[in-house]
Amino acid sequence: MTHLSPALRAVELYPFEELDRRKKEAVDAGRRVIDFGVGDPREETPVLVRDALKEAIGSLSSYPRAAGLPALRRAIAVWVDRRYGVRIDPDTQILPTLGSKELVFSLAQAVLDPAAGKDLVLTTAPGYPIPERGARYAGGDVHRLRLTEDRGFLPDLDTIPDEQWSRASLLWLNYPNNPTGAVAPLSFLAEAADRCRAHDVLLASDEAYSELWFGAEPPPGALQLPDLTNVVVLNTLSKRSSMTGYRSGFAAGDPTLIAALKRLRPAVGVTPQEFVQRASVAAWGDERHVEQNRARYAAKRAVFLELFARHGVHVARSEATFYLWVAVPSERPSLAWAIELLDRADVVVAPGSFFGPEGEGYVRLAMVPTLEECERAAGSLDRLFAEVRA
Repeated sequence: MTHLSPALRAVELYPFEELDRRKKEAVDAGRRVIDFGVGDPREETPVLVRDALKEAIGSLSSYPRAAGLPALRRAIAVWVDRRYGVRIDPDTQILPTLGSKELVFSLAQAVLDPAAGKDLVLTTAPGYPIPERGARYAGGDVHRLRLTEDRGFLPDLDTIPDEQWSRASLLWLNYPNNPTGAVAPLSFLAEAADRCRAHDVLLASDEAYSELWFGAEPPPGALQLPDLTNVVVLNTLSKRSSMTGYRSGFAAGDPTLIAALKRLRPAVGVTPQEFVQRASVAAWGDERHVEQNRARYAAKRAVFLELFARHGVHVARSEATFYLWVAVPSERPSLAWAIELLDRADVVVAPGSFFGPEGEGYVRLAMVPTLEECERAAGSLDRLFAEVRA
């Protein structure tokens, strides 16, 4: 039997694999299941992106350079200026990535230094499990910062003991937040960056949902901070432009860190293919399709907010992203309610416990099916809630 590393042996089943199994059983039984469990957009990738991709496929294929195409780095810099009013250097402060997940997982390998006592990664919970998995795979310890509704799903940085700050190498934040949909004010991001610099900790701000918002103003981002020392921002076209399968994103911020990552990248070979990079130039350069995307998600969101309000089901925050963080309307576990919604309404949602024990008491609804499917699901839930109340 092949001997595996302790880190690989410790890897747990990704929770959504269990959700997929339950969904498959329902579909195999001939039921018309609508899946709001996994956040994989099903909106069409914009035509301008697909056209750019086709035009970029030539007769010769070469290895992509680790630093990415200069044209893509410039397009990202222009987008950052347009979106945040901030100018960053495309040559020293931007690195194209294979989506954002690969760097969310691997960043701990670049900054953990147990020999120097920097063996701890700070993450928020409930949350996306990949930062914690990446930290543990790199041999680090993890301290989870609890997110609660009464604090607007912002971590309380005052609860981190000095001993943990001294051991920490990396603090992960994710706003707009998955799974809660909460938005962090710029003042909080500034406070987090100041504390990280004071303790020689890297602040990593995962902003994959920055363009899916429903308020009067777009959410702030860490690139707006006046000092980007010890700050790196990750973003991606996956949600903004419905390009999950293209795997195209970027890291931007502290030039010292970006330079270090550029040295590492040739060894791991994770730059997007050049034809994907050229399609990404088109995507970052266009805002019309993003506005249309937001409008589609807003229409779906309105359907569910009206439904839940009418039945007294509480939706927590959910100011941005395509997620609704819905309170379980009883004392039962979130998995039990999710199973009831699947069994009685053919609707799949993700139990909050999938995002850590801190997520218990909620389920996450990812508004990725079509508007027609959302309306059909709302009708099924309407009938179920009416039966329960009766």
